[in-house]
Amino acid sequence: MQAAVVTVSDRSFRGERPDGSGPVLKALLEGAGAEVVEAIVVPDDPAVIAQTLMRLADALRCELVITTGGTGLSPRDTTPEATRQVIDKELLGMEIAIQQDSLTRTPFAMLSRGVAGARGQTLILNFPGSPKAVRECFAVVEPVLNHAVKLLRDENPYAEAEHQCRPSHSSS
Repeated sequence: MQAAVVTVSDRSFRGERPDGSGPVLKALLEGAGAEVVEAIVVPDDPAVIAQTLMRLADALRCELVITTGGTGLSPRDTTPEATRQVIDKELLGMEIAIQQDSLTRTPFAMLSRGVAGARGQTLILNFPGSPKAVRECFAVVEPVLNHAVKLLRDENPYAEAEHQCRPSHSSS
């Protein structure tokens, strides 16, 4: 699976603060067998975020794009709005799963507004901007990522399992 990581942070984009969550996310994706074709830091600008997501989905044809940062309530937190502009389908179940898991860890999770959705054959997920939150959110979605990507490719995600379960017919 080809993946991309987009860190959304004005301060990291300007070089005022190192990107702490992007490298963690990249390592998690690679550990799960994904090929990370791009890891980029962009400012908290909805037009830049949307343009970046469209380029990664349409031009680079990434199968998975995960953003980190910009999901809170501050005036510059616009990652969910930019994501909603570019997705074709929202995946409310993934959003709810992340939210429910996060709420077991901190009540502040109810202030996070991450979006999950698809643009064509690309799965796009918004994670909060801390390395800890990235690890926790990734653990929630990792079990279904390959399945979701296969569905977006219009492949049967059960094909391999069905093949392994079929009885062999031998002539006696």
